[in-house]
Amino acid sequence: MTADTGQGPLRLHTPFDLRDAPPILPLISPTGSDRIHEVVRAMNAAGVVAVEVTLRHADAIEALRRAAASAPPGMIVGVGTVRTIRQLDEAVAAGAAFMVSPGLDERLAARAAEHRVPYVPGVATPTEVMAAARLGLNVLKFFPAEAMGGVAALKALIEPFPDIAFIPTGGIGEGNLAGYLELPNVWCCGGSWLAPAAELARGDVSAIAGRVDRARAVATAIAVERAKSPPG
Repeated sequence: MTADTGQGPLRLHTPFDLRDAPPILPLISPTGSDRIHEVVRAMNAAGVVAVEVTLRHADAIEALRRAAASAPPGMIVGVGTVRTIRQLDEAVAAGAAFMVSPGLDERLAARAAEHRVPYVPGVATPTEVMAAARLGLNVLKFFPAEAMGGVAALKALIEPFPDIAFIPTGGIGEGNLAGYLELPNVWCCGGSWLAPAAELARGDVSAIAGRVDRARAVATAIAVERAKSPPG
């Protein structure tokens, strides 16, 4: 799904611009911050325009700060697993350009709006999708994707929510990425499979870049096939 540029009825409030980048959002869960700049730069060199640093370890805020400070021009660094106002404020101070939370929290949505930082809440049910839409949010994290029905569940949400786009995250990898990216209501896919913890720890940027390249190839193949298909 592509954000509207003013020529159609749908206008997505996207947290970042994918441009010609692969429709993926790598989740980085560093246990330390020493090599984070290497990983971010390697992902950018491979074509990634945005990464999400998750708040799952004690050194996460420092890792976020270093990632944001060292990101090449045009690279967007956001923060994930945000659950509290304090975490959100600390992440903004550390340079986060967008916020992602595992669930929907109106307080976080309001605080992010005060900071003028895009907020992407996690949803798993139609009720939560409707609650997010009432807040003016139409790009949502579908989480945990595989556990909540995966591709089949997202297909079922297309017709009742034609104005909503999703970032499915949770259980996605090279084996099932294509199934998600083929869906018209998937804006991009998130996941930690692109940068596993062990490779992050040792700064194995070549392996990480290789996964990004393979994800890009999957997305490109889908885009080519879609272009061949007649509209409607």
